[in-house]
Amino acid sequence: MFMTQLEMARQGQISDLVREAAAAENIDPEILRQKIAAGTAVICRNNKHLNARPLAVGEGLRTKTNANIGTSGDDTSIDKELEKAKVAAAAGADALMDLSTGGPIDDIRAAIIAETDLCIGSVPLYQAACDAVLRQGKPIVDMTVDDIFDGVKKHLDDGVDFITVHCGVIRDTVARMEREGRLLEVVSRGGSFTVEWMLHNNAENPLFEFYDRLLELVRPYDAVLSLGDGFRPGCLADATDRAQVQELIILGELTQRAQEAGIQVMIEGPGHVPLDQIEANIKLQKRLCHGAPFYVLGPLVTDIAPGYDHITAAIGGTVAGAAGADFLCYVTPSEHLRLPTVEDVHEGVMAVRIAAHAADIVKKIPGAIEKDNAMARFRKNLDWEGQFSVAIDPAKARRIRKESGVDESHGACTMCGALCAYKVMNERKREKAAS
Repeated sequence: MFMTQLEMARQGQISDLVREAAAAENIDPEILRQKIAAGTAVICRNNKHLNARPLAVGEGLRTKTNANIGTSGDDTSIDKELEKAKVAAAAGADALMDLSTGGPIDDIRAAIIAETDLCIGSVPLYQAACDAVLRQGKPIVDMTVDDIFDGVKKHLDDGVDFITVHCGVIRDTVARMEREGRLLEVVSRGGSFTVEWMLHNNAENPLFEFYDRLLELVRPYDAVLSLGDGFRPGCLADATDRAQVQELIILGELTQRAQEAGIQVMIEGPGHVPLDQIEANIKLQKRLCHGAPFYVLGPLVTDIAPGYDHITAAIGGTVAGAAGADFLCYVTPSEHLRLPTVEDVHEGVMAVRIAAHAADIVKKIPGAIEKDNAMARFRKNLDWEGQFSVAIDPAKARRIRKESGVDESHGACTMCGALCAYKVMNERKREKAAS
């Protein structure tokens, strides 16, 4: 009889995927099994994604990072997105989300899944919307319930490991949002599609109304449900308002229903959040959603830095991760401006990895601070190859040093040259030892 990873964990069984993921985390498989059984960790790996490494996400584990890629109606190049996938993987991203909405999106998704062994996520509602508009020639609001569920099935059949579904976007929350007032209303694409569909059809969100159908559909694939934040704040002024919190309450209830059906769940979160509200947002999610893993976009801590939003997101991501967020989605310098370039993808992955590592130091994840201690020892000894070996971006560090025109005879860098503090202190110790 088929059992999901959650069901096996609750039966006390340690699956091969759990063993493999635990080895990657350098923890006892039994500890990981217990976390999965409790719903505080998940194993992302669709049964049909045979070339994928299982990715463990959750409490007490290394903070994971995701890179969003995918086409738009203005740029439909498969080759560009495949190059971004390669660059993101080489830069150290743990997962990729294909958010394609332009061109041959089925072919693009299949190519991205085949390109790496990374965990893959997607938003199936985009598929349904694109099929409605581009293939059937009808407005998004005329999608049928079957169209929406067919989109989900298509992505699961292709091997997507976690799917974002905006099940918490319901009519009552829309009314609450409108009564309270928001500057940017709904900035989530999936959320906006769902709101417009509900208003046009005078009907409830099908992914909420027919949630049991969704659970039955997902179960054979053992994919992770990533319950999307359709009401995530798109600016600081909208953060932690009643629409966002009401959706989170609903997602907590849906988390319990999914877990009771043997389906693994993680929760998606904001968005744009002032620095002093981030920790409260994380703690609220963990409380309302019973400790389910939390996946956040950023969060961005200011709205005025287009071109530098990878930095604003890294600031927020560090605070979020340190407070307990488990999965950080990158933001590139192109956020709010354009589809990211290959170079933007690399910069975005590096920024989010820095945030994740800084958070892991606070979380006392085994092996995190040891890397920093190794860097300190290499710096003390002016061991440049050692420094490059533990640097988060060795190629960039090596290039910058080479471009400086440094005089290698004194072993230091061009910041201090022969007056390098390490050099002075090392010479002092040698003199003291010789006396």
